[in-house]
Amino acid sequence: MITDRTPVVIAARRTPIGTAGGALREHTVDALAAPVLAALAGESRSTIDDVLLGNVFGPGGNPARVAALRAGLGEAVPGLTLDRQCASGLAAIVTAAAAVRGGDGAALLAGGVESASTAPTRTWPDGTRYTRAPFAPAGCPDPEMGPAADAVATRAGVSRARQDTFAARSHARAVAAQREGRFDGELVPIAGVTADERPRDRFTPERLARFRPSFTDGGTATAANSCGVNDGAAAVLLVSETRRREFGVPGLALEAAATRGCDPALLGLGAVPAIGAVLDGAPDAVEFTEAFAGQVLACLDATGIDEETVSPDGGAIALGHPWGASGAVLVVRLFHRLVVQARGETGLAALSSGGGLGVATRWRVIR
Repeated sequence: MITDRTPVVIAARRTPIGTAGGALREHTVDALAAPVLAALAGESRSTIDDVLLGNVFGPGGNPARVAALRAGLGEAVPGLTLDRQCASGLAAIVTAAAAVRGGDGAALLAGGVESASTAPTRTWPDGTRYTRAPFAPAGCPDPEMGPAADAVATRAGVSRARQDTFAARSHARAVAAQREGRFDGELVPIAGVTADERPRDRFTPERLARFRPSFTDGGTATAANSCGVNDGAAAVLLVSETRRREFGVPGLALEAAATRGCDPALLGLGAVPAIGAVLDGAPDAVEFTEAFAGQVLACLDATGIDEETVSPDGGAIALGHPWGASGAVLVVRLFHRLVVQARGETGLAALSSGGGLGVATRWRVIR
């Protein structure tokens, strides 16, 4: 039910998503996030009260505050940086929405940012290179993402051919969306970069079938049906329903949100219980972070969601997966599809995350 305190997105922007080591390789997390925050602040009809950003591999030091200062929002605007791994950007939006619902602030910016290209190299005290955070304590399953995706796909009976078809469709949809200008309204150019780098034309299932397994012998996850390693930022402007009515603008209202956990050995299935907690009928559009085609399809099968409705303009397999930003990219995409382009009224944004976590959100257009 929509109330005066329901959180509503009234603007949403993102950078182009760059390939690690590619066009955005020299941009730190604050340099990526600041233009997005500045663009949203320019669309706000009130002062910004706080900035919440998800980030996974950044330099520390509260990048949300650093980016807010760099964006020129003023010394009085604080910042909060969240880490829920791949779900960080969506978790930041859910956290900001809770603040709006509680009456803490008139306008908040929330989203995420990741610069895989400039992430610092780290080592453990014994000199061993730090490659990723442990997702579970010693004695508990803590698989690497790729092998875990293979295990989930095998357990769910998702074939290699089906994964390649899904991945090819993601690229085809993203390429079509680029050509038709459907991303133009949401993008904030960065240093002359005006388009996502990763989408590939003519990426057919037959071509994808030639790729070898990337993670386990006989596995089904490949470099072509999995996401990339990427740079990018995305954020939204959140206000209460009361404030949206005062502004007289349409928006995307957050109807429900859930964060859940699952067996860390099957970490790719974390979205399943989260989706189950918020799903109410068939949404007009579903944005699901496509980390691995097999893992996404396993989640969709378990929740009864038609895969054809997912990532209608391409997902992370085609666009890229800038970890801390990816959850926010989902909401940016929903906002522009449903509110700006008026291609539906209801949406679902969800993803699985490291450690066996999942976040899901349900949205509705208000005009």
